[in-house]
Amino acid sequence: MSATQHKNPRVQVNRVPSKPVRREDDGTIAIDLWLCRDGVYDADTALRLSPAEAEVLHAQLCYALDDTTATLIVPESKWPDCRKGVATGRRRL
Repeated sequence: MSATQHKNPRVQVNRVPSKPVRREDDGTIAIDLWLCRDGVYDADTALRLSPAEAEVLHAQLCYALDDTTATLIVPESKWPDCRKGVATGRRRL
């Protein structure tokens, strides 16, 4: 191993921005991801969740987005119905 290589490479996972979240034929929810190692693209993969796991993630994301930064991305008037009640709750999962 050369001096410029790390024993533990830095791994980063990002959503593939051009691919939407989708339901697979088996009913799972798939989220396409890019894997990068030390800043270099390494592979594509998909995070697959059961519908129940996707619902839990959805709820946790709604609560995590419960702050003023969420309105910078999407104005509150355009939030989906599931987010509208969250802005007043300030609850945490």
